[in-house]
Amino acid sequence: MRQGMKQILRGILMVSLVILPLGIGAAKAEPTIDITRGTVEPMPIAVPDFFAAAPNDSQVARDMAGVIAADLERSGLFAPIDKKAFIQDSGSLQQAPRFQDWRLINAQALVAGNITSQANGQIAVQFRLWDVVGEQQMTGFQYNSATNNWRRVAHKIADEIYKRITGEEGYFDTRVVYVSETGPKQKRIKRLAIMDQDGENHKNLTDGGVLVLTPRFSPAAQDITYMSYYGNKPRVYLFNIDSGQQEVLGDFPGMTFAPRFSPDGSKVIMSMAQGGNTDIYVMDIRTRRTQRVTNTPGIDTAPSYAPDGRQISFESDRGGSQQIYVMGADGSGPRRISKGQGRYGTPVWSPRGDLIAFTRQYQGSFYIGVMRPDGSGERMLSQGWLIEGPTWAPNGRVLAYFKQEPSGKTQLHSIDLTGHNERVMKTPLDGSDPAWSPLLGNQ
Repeated sequence: MRQGMKQILRGILMVSLVILPLGIGAAKAEPTIDITRGTVEPMPIAVPDFFAAAPNDSQVARDMAGVIAADLERSGLFAPIDKKAFIQDSGSLQQAPRFQDWRLINAQALVAGNITSQANGQIAVQFRLWDVVGEQQMTGFQYNSATNNWRRVAHKIADEIYKRITGEEGYFDTRVVYVSETGPKQKRIKRLAIMDQDGENHKNLTDGGVLVLTPRFSPAAQDITYMSYYGNKPRVYLFNIDSGQQEVLGDFPGMTFAPRFSPDGSKVIMSMAQGGNTDIYVMDIRTRRTQRVTNTPGIDTAPSYAPDGRQISFESDRGGSQQIYVMGADGSGPRRISKGQGRYGTPVWSPRGDLIAFTRQYQGSFYIGVMRPDGSGERMLSQGWLIEGPTWAPNGRVLAYFKQEPSGKTQLHSIDLTGHNERVMKTPLDGSDPAWSPLLGNQ
């Protein structure tokens, strides 16, 4: 990769987190959202522009509020109220909310924030989440960051709001790596690309000179493993996002498919075709030694570890048709868990460990669905002409995948576990094979 890629790709600056020294009362009936129900009525929430004491910070203050509101709305759980309806302005809100004004526009929750420029060139961003009905603060934090890192601060604030009201971790301070596609249907140019989960800060990681497939994040979100064809020879690569450096993880004699990290990041599991058989292998990243995990006739591929690393889900046609199986991490006790009609593939274990997402092909249509690790509770979430490649957001409540139309147009989509909030994920060009990063934390 070119020199300077580290500076281009970094885009992730340290953000210090300080709890505001303000008492937060124990609410008797704070607003909450029960996300375990089949359908959820979005909560009305007010997100006014943040207050900026310095005129130079005014645009960032407005933009931050916009990013927070957009994150929350996109989740399907919140309904940001039109700013035109606000009665109280951002300046007076810094003193105290006039709760009656916010109740008049049916807000159940209120976000108040401000930005202050620091002498060291950074900004201090404070926010408070208010319970409008109970008239008390629910949470509040301060973030110190470089000014050009304001989007990440906004995503982190949205995560805190999501967590406080739903009781679940947020997923907004994350990125998505995927395959960006251009060119005619029969001769696509495929580049590795990365972006924030809302489609911003988009960057190409490869130049399209060679075909790339199936990118996957490491648990630390700093490395990506993917397949690439160099001279028509398949190779598995490691790509470090911080440095922009890539290295060949394996140069194997047979075809290689679907590399994916183990939960601790020390291994990569993949499928390899050797001697007429396609089986699952595990490679130790440090020693580069491989261990065969399955050894049966047919095709075993698309392996995915359970979050605790003790089990592996995979697809196999060992029973005569493409189905999903689960086995021990050492290959012991394989058992079929898909029970419906049609073909099942691309199983991916939820970060929570409670569900496995998959692709199903039945009666000429493709589906994205979920089931429990024992095969029970199967539910279809989305349907399309060609729909594949499920990947989990780090909170285990949202999935991303790609849909292709008969015309060849291919787009990334997301959907939550209710199946009622499907969204197109914004990309500059066509996109496929998405992989969702873990939460970025303080990276």
